[in-house]
Amino acid sequence: MKKAIIGKKVGMTQIFDEAGKVIPVTVIEAGPCVVVQKKTNEKEGYTSVQLGFEDVQEKDLNKPLKGHIKKAGVAPKKHLKEFRLEGAAAMDVGDELRADVFSEGDKVDVTGISRGKGFAGVIKRWNAQRTPTSHGGGPVHRHAGSMGSNTDPSRIFPGKIGAGHMGVEQVTVQNLDVVKVDAKLNLIAVRGAIPGPKGGIVYVKNTVKNNKVKHAATPRVSTNPQKRSARNA
Repeated sequence: MKKAIIGKKVGMTQIFDEAGKVIPVTVIEAGPCVVVQKKTNEKEGYTSVQLGFEDVQEKDLNKPLKGHIKKAGVAPKKHLKEFRLEGAAAMDVGDELRADVFSEGDKVDVTGISRGKGFAGVIKRWNAQRTPTSHGGGPVHRHAGSMGSNTDPSRIFPGKIGAGHMGVEQVTVQNLDVVKVDAKLNLIAVRGAIPGPKGGIVYVKNTVKNNKVKHAATPRVSTNPQKRSARNA
């Protein structure tokens, strides 16, 4: 990946473009992130950097993390994440990344932990259908119903939909537009919604999608004199 940063979801709002159209955006407090560790091709077999985000008191860290931070010689950080950045070889421990690593018009992928929705049934969790509501359906219209198991295989296969805990899963929303970047306040506004609650940690990376620029197709002129395009040429 070329660019990446750790951030915190602030919330959603709306801004207006030059034409006066409303753009729904999510504001992300991106950085400042500090390089806590650098991995090189000679030692680890690949090149990457570990970024730290959000200051925290040293007493709130466990012993291994305290030693890791002390070795880097940086302020204690609450969140650490490793990225294989394109320019990782040129970075050093202690370097700082801010929101201006991205610019307006960039396409990004945002990864976060989705909001928890508690225990949910199959209709809400998996978009299942209700059972028939007539002819003795009984009070089980929103239940999962028969699982289809018989003497063979006499069990439920793994992955079968069912009721359970919904949410609190890693979700990535791809190909979002960076609408605005405020380098002074370390804020990035991306078009649309991103996963997680307000205050949730998110990882912003340049998109893996291949966005090709579409050019207007040139009209094809036929050389057949029996066709209109040839006669008008």
